Parts: sequence; C-alpha cells; structure tokens
Amino acid sequence: MTAPTNPPMKPTNSPTERSSHAAAPLTDTPAHPSAPRTRRLTVAQALVEFLAHQYTERDGRRHRLIAACWGIFGHGNVAGIGQALLESGSAAPLGEAADGPPRLPYLQGRNEQAMVHAAVGYARQCDRLSAQAVTTSIGPGATNLVTGAALATVNRLPVLLLPGDVFATRPADPVLQQLEVPTAGDVSVNDALRPVSRYFDRVTRPEALIPAALQAMRVLADPVETGAVTLALPQDVQAEAYDWPEEFFADRVWRVPRPAPDADALAEAVRAVRAARRPLIVAGGGVHHSEAEEALRELVEATGIPVASTQAGKGSLAFDHPADVGGIGHTGTATADGLARRADLVIGVGTRYTDFTTASATLFAEPGVRFVNLNIASFDSHKLGALALVADARAGLAALGGALVGHRVDTAYEAEYAAAKAEWERRVDAAYAADDPAARPSQTQVLGALDGLVDGTDIVLNAAGSLPGDLHKLWRARSRRQYHLEYGYSCMGYEIPAAIGVKMAAPDRPVWALVGDGTYLMNPTEIVTAVQEGINITLVLVQNHGYASIGGLSQETGGERFGTDYRFRAADGTYTGEPLPVDLAANAASLGMRVLRASTVAELRTALAEARGAKTPTCVYVETETSDTVPGAPPAAAWWDVPVAETATRPAAVAARKAYDERAAARRRHL
Repeated sequence: MTAPTNPPMKPTNSPTERSSHAAAPLTDTPAHPSAPRTRRLTVAQALVEFLAHQYTERDGRRHRLIAACWGIFGHGNVAGIGQALLESGSAAPLGEAADGPPRLPYLQGRNEQAMVHAAVGYARQCDRLSAQAVTTSIGPGATNLVTGAALATVNRLPVLLLPGDVFATRPADPVLQQLEVPTAGDVSVNDALRPVSRYFDRVTRPEALIPAALQAMRVLADPVETGAVTLALPQDVQAEAYDWPEEFFADRVWRVPRPAPDADALAEAVRAVRAARRPLIVAGGGVHHSEAEEALRELVEATGIPVASTQAGKGSLAFDHPADVGGIGHTGTATADGLARRADLVIGVGTRYTDFTTASATLFAEPGVRFVNLNIASFDSHKLGALALVADARAGLAALGGALVGHRVDTAYEAEYAAAKAEWERRVDAAYAADDPAARPSQTQVLGALDGLVDGTDIVLNAAGSLPGDLHKLWRARSRRQYHLEYGYSCMGYEIPAAIGVKMAAPDRPVWALVGDGTYLMNPTEIVTAVQEGINITLVLVQNHGYASIGGLSQETGGERFGTDYRFRAADGTYTGEPLPVDLAANAASLGMRVLRASTVAELRTALAEARGAKTPTCVYVETETSDTVPGAPPAAAWWDVPVAETATRPAAVAARKAYDERAAARRRHL
C-alpha cells in the first residue's frame, strides 16, 4: 500500500459541527512560529475525530474507511467513546452534510457479536474499501466481540473493534467485570481478542493513540493483512485530555494498489495454461473484493476455460454464462466437481482452498494435476504446491489474458462442459419445481420460489445450516455481489445483522436474509435495530424443527441424528418426541417486524412478492417439508472429512467408519 496523503481538512460550515468543535478549540498559537498547532481533546474525542478523516482510494475512487460506529454503552465506554460520539455530532441522522466536515455516525445495536456481523456485512458489500467500527464496554461486552472478530479475520474482512478496558492507572483493583490473573497484572479479557485480530493494541497512554491508530488504519486498508483490528481502550485513558497535533486530524487517504504479477512467474503460468488440456479456473472471494468479474469474463471468453466457484466466489460469472459451471467442492455441482476430478491444471483466483473447496484434499484427482494460484496474499498463492502469481486479481487476470492472446481450449472440452452444464440446469429445474401449489413447500422449492421472483438487483444472504449447501448447488447468481454466503466461519446468527450492514451499503437493492430456525434462535435481536432504523431487510424464516444440516451429517457419521432435532424428550430420554410448540413468526412480530405466514407453495409465492415490495422490515415465515432431496454430484458426492469413531458398538457408527476409511484413502497432498 502506498503512503497515505494528507489533503487539507474540509471547511467547517455545518452549525452542528461548529458547535461540536467549539468545545475543543485549537490551543493558542505557539510562541515559535514553526511549532505545530494542537487541539486539546480527550483520547476518545481524538479517536472519533481521527476516524472521521480516514479514507481509502482505489482506481481514483475515494471511500470513507470508517463509515460509522456501532455501539452498546456500559461503564467501560459510556463516558469515553460514548461522550465523544455525542460531542462530535454523531447523534445526528445518518448521512454526511455536504457542506460540513466529516463525522462518525453512531448506530445503536442490541448484541455486541451482532454489531460486528453488521459491520462485516457492510464491509464485504463495499469490497473491503469501507468498514465500520464497534465500541463496547469492558467485561462481557468485550468478550462478546470474539466470535464476530474471528469471522471477520477468517474471511479477511475489515472491522475496527474498540472495546473498553480496565483502568490503566489501577486506582482500584479489581474494578467491576475485571479478570484477575495472579501471574500477570497486564492481562484483561480483551486479550481473548488477540488471536482473532490482525492487529491488536492496548492504548495505555494518550500519546500512544497516534501510532496505534495509524497502524490500525494501515491494516484495515491493506487487502493482504485486513481483518478484525482491535484497539483496547482503558476507561480512564478514554477520558484523559491531551494536546494533539492538528496534523493528526487531517484527511488521510490510504491508497489500495493493484500490484501486477512478476513477469517471470507470469510467463511460467502462461506456459502451463498453454500446455494444459483440461484447465479449470476456481474463482474465490478475491474476484469480488478486487472487482475483477469483468476481467475474468474477458479471459474465459477468449480462452474457453470453464469457471467453478467457491462459496465466496459464486457470482464471479453470471449463472447463464457458458463458462460458468457452478459451485465446486463438497457442496458443488456435478458439472464442476466432474471437471475438477479430471483437471490437469487448476487456476485458483482469490481462493483460500478450504476443505469444502478441495473436498478435504480428494477432489483434484488427476495424477499429474498442477496448480497456478493468483492471489494478492503470498500465504494463499503458495498453497497446494502451486506456481504463485502474487498480484491483485483484476490486474493478474488482465495480465494473463494479454499473454494468452490466440490461445483457446479444445472445442471438444468446451462441448463436454457445455453439455454437463445443460444437464445440471435441468436437475436444478426439477429440484425447484412445485407442481402442487397447495402443498407445503420443501426447502429447495422455497429457493425456487425466490429464484423465480428476483432479478440482478437482489442480494441473498446466508451463513449456516443446510441452506448453504443447497444455495451453492442450486442458486442462479445473476450479478456480482448478489450471492452473499459467509462460509469461512459459517457462523449461526450472522444473517440478520449482516443483512442490515449490506442494506446500509446498498440501500437501493432488495436484501434477503435466509435463516433456519436454529440460526434464528441464535441471534434475532437485531430485528429491533432494523425496525428502529427503518432498514427494510426481508427475512425468510424456514422452520424445519432443528439443526437440519448437522442432523444429516450426524446420520452420515454414525451419530444417528442424536441431539439435532427440536423435539420433546421421548420415553427413552432422547429428543425424538413431538416437535416443540414454538412460534418463531410470533417472536419476529413481537420484535417489530411485519410477518407474512405461508403454509403452501402458492402462499409462499404471494408472500415473497409482497415482501419484496415492502418499505419496512418484513419476515416471510414458512414451515417446510423435511424430506427434501437436493441433486448430488455423481459418481459420488464430493467428500468432507469429518472423523468417525474408530471403535464403536452401534451398527450405524461401525458402518460409517468403514465408509470413512474408504473415502479417506483418496486423500493426497499436492506438492
């Protein structure tokens, strides 16, 4: 990343901004004319002012780096960051006055983890060029951030975490909610955020904020290093005043470059592509982050190389593009997985190659298969013994395309995958079909009803349960960023708050959060936030009475669906009795959402159409048939390595272990 620049500050014209700055005047002009001017502010006030002046820039377009701050206040931040947000004018309505200085809008959340999810959803929709901050108190408010931080870092998505911390000066020890460690006086619960943060600092003195804040922005804006960034703020330090150099508050632009691949590595990659008979591109999330979809389309239209996609990369090509062969891996299509098994060259673009993508190292089965990995992160580009092209995805694809002019795969290969793609589309049509409009819909028919309604402007979100597999196989992505699956951490409870963040980033696009009953019960609280802010997300709440995905996995691995259904206890003590009489639709309504109930296919179609046109947060509640089947990927579905008990007495586990050993024998290391 290039060094940031510091253009002049914007003029202060807004009355609100003038009044806020009046409380924090510049100090008297120093006696020496060359001495820097300063401004007296608390640490929290200085941080809020600093964040309001941070920008990213890519391709000549500038974005606010920190666009807003979520917060739940407690004794660890109410008089620090809370007071600073109020004093800065952050309590004003969302949006920035065109004639006033920048400010940091405040957003009220209900759960700390959910606030992080909302911020992550926002950052992903903004292609990682704009992010949000999250402030919490000390203690449980801070530790509630850990799951969200892990999700952000696993998915390489920026979020700034500002947890309160215990007193740096220790006037009373311990304070409320303080963790005492007899062997280390400088440890607090915020240290739990260290392993899930790409950068962590504890600001124990006012002047330490300057380097800490600059490092935090550097990491957030860097596409290689980005993830959760934590600045732990002791509650006494937040309120401490300091004379800050005025330059600290100047507009600062963090330029996000597009590095090109090394010339020698590019030449070697081109030779590999030209020599390959059955090349396959695996498009990951980096294609979207880099806005490289057009470059990818141009490359494949020139060369005829087919494109399979990971969960994060789905939509890199539109579903109806001739070269798009669908999702790859454990939840992939028969077309993509069949090509992967026989590929002699795999070209990864912006992918981390998780176990779902590689079918736990069993999918790429051709004996002489080689890999070329185009990735902006060297760490990812060297995976699977690949020839590494360390570069921005768009720049790298453009370079490959320019060097491959005149090259095209054999027409027989194109005809092969075109026929397989057409056959898969027929299977999707069959899965979506609902011949009886009076019948209760299956889960795939729910997706089919939604598929028949949306266009390229809609955005569909999901993260956990059985829906990700169905969506990866079946969903017909029509545009970039339509398909929003958080499958790096696959976190239950992500969808509703993330939908809020996505809608904030794309207010003119319909946003659908697809949620099962298990996920809904994990984290429904931000429905209240959507209602409060008038953010008209649409929730599709699928009731199937339990953990359908894990139930199926339990069945496959000899667990016999133990503990995965939401039912009363039976006489034998297992949860196999009648379904629980819960009414999640009533719960959503109690939180302020408009609810449309659908019990048949026809009612579902009507409810979805009505919800899409709604101007307020709306929930479509549907109870599904549980005997749903989704087309697989013969000759055998791509494997996922979930170890099975090596010794057991129950027949189901014994049989599962036998099947496990047979599949595990196909694992290989690509060196």
